[in-house]
Amino acid sequence: MPTSFRHWTNMNKSKTRHESECTMTEMVLPNDANIIGNLLGGRLLHWIDLAGVTCATRHAESLAATVMIDAVSFKRPIQVGNIVVLKSYVTWTGKTSIETAIEVYAENPYKGERSFIQKTYAVFVTLDERGQKIPVLPYVPVTAEEQAEFMAGEQRQARRIAPLSLRA
Repeated sequence: MPTSFRHWTNMNKSKTRHESECTMTEMVLPNDANIIGNLLGGRLLHWIDLAGVTCATRHAESLAATVMIDAVSFKRPIQVGNIVVLKSYVTWTGKTSIETAIEVYAENPYKGERSFIQKTYAVFVTLDERGQKIPVLPYVPVTAEEQAEFMAGEQRQARRIAPLSLRA
């Protein structure tokens, strides 16, 4: 079934955070690291993008493409042998856009310790099979925390597009 047809048949549908969230794990291997044995920032950005687009695609039930990833800062290095856990979930939806949060953790599998590394937001646009924007299924926040995150997502999106409107 074409993406756009499936999407239009689901327009009365909405989804919760739980229905779209994803968890991705990666082991840091020597090929993923710099010369001192720490995960390359670019590799982590790649994994963040994959975790976010997987969540957005699951939510949209259609293609999703990355529009932007907000600032990323690394709280501590992630070393070879660590397991990286990326948790992604929808925080806000617009007409054709989906914002996801991606939380990154590093696990030392030999000590059983997990450390928070960072949290960032990424925005994706929903597309049909021809690459044209299509409406996204609405996200319905359930808990008070999710509702607060949704309102904050609206504010983040307004700040993102404000510089674009100045160019027009």
